[in-house]
Amino acid sequence: MEKDVRQFLKTAAWLFMRHGQKARAMNVCAALYEDDPSDPASSVAYADLLLWNGKPAKALEAVTAAFPGESLSHAAAVLETRALAALGRTAAARSCWRRHVESMKGSSRRWM
Repeated sequence: MEKDVRQFLKTAAWLFMRHGQKARAMNVCAALYEDDPSDPASSVAYADLLLWNGKPAKALEAVTAAFPGESLSHAAAVLETRALAALGRTAAARSCWRRHVESMKGSSRRWM
């Protein structure tokens, strides 16, 4: 899919979500994810919609496909934590969130 088309579809999905048409946004995000699972923006949007639809396993798959390494963006960390918690994997959810918080503050800084 060309870059212009992808950007148009991302904008359309955002507008659908903004106006409460989550089913339409889900269809667009699913197409974007299918075309390029490594695209962070469309994968995060798709994972959020999957969580909304009660499909945490698929949401976790979408987040890990876009962010295969240890470092997650804030949105991806939130979504991964939510997906793990929804799957009943509370220890893994806590670990994911702690890892994200530690990566944000760095080893040389303290929160308090």
